[in-house]
Amino acid sequence: MTHAQFETAPLPVDEVLAGNGTASDYFALLKPRVMALVVFTAFAGLLVAPEPMHPWMGFMTLLAIALGAGASGALNMWFDVDIDALMKRTAARPLPRGAIQPGEALGFGVTLAVASVLTLGLVANYLAAAILAFTIFFYVVVYTMWLKRWTAQNIVIGGAAGALPPVIASTAATGAIDLPALSLFLIIFLWTPPHFWALALLRADDYARAKVPMLPVTAGEGETRRQILFYSVLLVLSSLAPLLLGIAGWIYLIASLALGARFLERAWRTYRHRQGEPARKSAASLFAFSILYLFALFAALVVERLFALSVFPSLIG
Repeated sequence: MTHAQFETAPLPVDEVLAGNGTASDYFALLKPRVMALVVFTAFAGLLVAPEPMHPWMGFMTLLAIALGAGASGALNMWFDVDIDALMKRTAARPLPRGAIQPGEALGFGVTLAVASVLTLGLVANYLAAAILAFTIFFYVVVYTMWLKRWTAQNIVIGGAAGALPPVIASTAATGAIDLPALSLFLIIFLWTPPHFWALALLRADDYARAKVPMLPVTAGEGETRRQILFYSVLLVLSSLAPLLLGIAGWIYLIASLALGARFLERAWRTYRHRQGEPARKSAASLFAFSILYLFALFAALVVERLFALSVFPSLIG
């Protein structure tokens, strides 16, 4: 069933007029795990900003970014309901199982999107609000509606949306886009391909069934493993950027080197193991570690910046 067919398929009158979604169903539309990571990386963006932000304004900024991330998730699920219904990993989401109707998800997402952009514009500045609006547009229209369905480079290009929260937060604090925030953007941008392609190796049959042109489907698993290794090397190199820009010190240095070595080791195993259970285990190990990697790397930066700004100013030097 195509997206258009799904949207026009007849539904019982009572289901059209009133959905039976619970609060947990609507919460699931926000993609809460993704939203949590977005907020955490945005918090790091606030801390690396050259100008401090008032705590209340900082909180409202993070709230607006969280709402924007939730809006993106809801609108993504609204448009991708046809794909989600065909994939085992996503078939239990609220829309494919009928807990929430497409129109309800669309209204929910649009409301959150407008609220997030207006909130950020009022509490921070219009540039930050404009970047947030662009991020939502890019994720929903450029990635979800176009790239995801038409090119194997969907994750590479679309990853820009998930990498922008630190830039949005830093811009909210300063009113300008600066290099420290862009260095965090680069790390997340280069982290996205190996992270998602490791998952795609595990779910290649799902993507093929849904006719989503993920790299393992269009180019094969061998090329996917090579690309994972290539982007992993770029990722580890990019993780040194905060050090070169002077916004990180020895705590971050130790974390980036240790985490980077483990990431490359798992990426190399994924590249080497091409068949059978070892190949599946190596991809699963890389996918699981990639989540820990990004969180731990940014946690090291957050802890260091908090100490440097408030407790031990001599920590960074």
